[in-house]
Amino acid sequence: MLMTEAATYDEFSMFEENAREAGLSYDEPPAVDRCETTLEDGRRLSALRWGASPPDLVLLHGGGQNAHTWDTVALALGRPLLAIDLPGHGHSGDTSADRPVGPRSLALDVAVMIERLAPAASLTVGMSLGGLTATSLAGDRPDLVQRLFLVDITPGVNHDKASDIISFLAGPETFASFDEILERTILYNPTRSESSLRRGVLHNSVQLDDGSWVWRHQRGRPRQLEGDDAVDLDHAGLWDTLGSSGAPLTLAKGSESPVVDDDDVAELRRRRPDAGIHVVDGAGHSIQGDRPVELAELIERAIASS
Repeated sequence: MLMTEAATYDEFSMFEENAREAGLSYDEPPAVDRCETTLEDGRRLSALRWGASPPDLVLLHGGGQNAHTWDTVALALGRPLLAIDLPGHGHSGDTSADRPVGPRSLALDVAVMIERLAPAASLTVGMSLGGLTATSLAGDRPDLVQRLFLVDITPGVNHDKASDIISFLAGPETFASFDEILERTILYNPTRSESSLRRGVLHNSVQLDDGSWVWRHQRGRPRQLEGDDAVDLDHAGLWDTLGSSGAPLTLAKGSESPVVDDDDVAELRRRRPDAGIHVVDGAGHSIQGDRPVELAELIERAIASS
């Protein structure tokens, strides 16, 4: 199976399967291309550009994910958009061992690509680490964030709330087969269908010459997740960024996710009483995977409401 999976992988071949599973109509393949921006230090950022017009949306994925996590959402939206692979993730170039990978440094990097490819985007959507990155971007480059949409994340995230995510990301560095890497993914994502997770693993892993499999975000990089202390989740300062941002703000929280709790919602309401807050029933942390059509509807409402 492992050789077949690697040999037949085509990142643009599964959109019809995405649409069918979500109950979306599918008449023809969408216009999607992979584009790239080179940063000043030579690192490369990669992204998926949907549509032929200038992107109206920017989508930033969570830690350990990649731009394809938004495929079904993008199909449901039908808008021109830019889904970025964060540095060290997906098809973006590896992050050097001594380079910080927190929201601020990530925001500085993605700002270069957004400024070049999507400077007039009406909404920036960020999930988990991507949401913290988008928040930092809103503080550093408010000209690039007209509206901000957070997917199951606030600056109140901590190790307890993110324990399942940390545990998953701190798993084995290599897997003997595709079945093995898929089995672990299924174990940690009980709210998702196996077909959806299989697509996600194909997009997010690569097979090495010896037949083993690794996550794209771990390929060629030193081990960074060796326990709770290795994961910096001290993002409390971003509460001030959210509070002072003039960008209209929306939060979508998964009803089955522990990452955003009642205290976080209360703090968000205190800081931003104008924020729109929505609970997506039946969704875990990755709402874009669990309830993509519902999330697309909320995104449309966020665009239309301001």
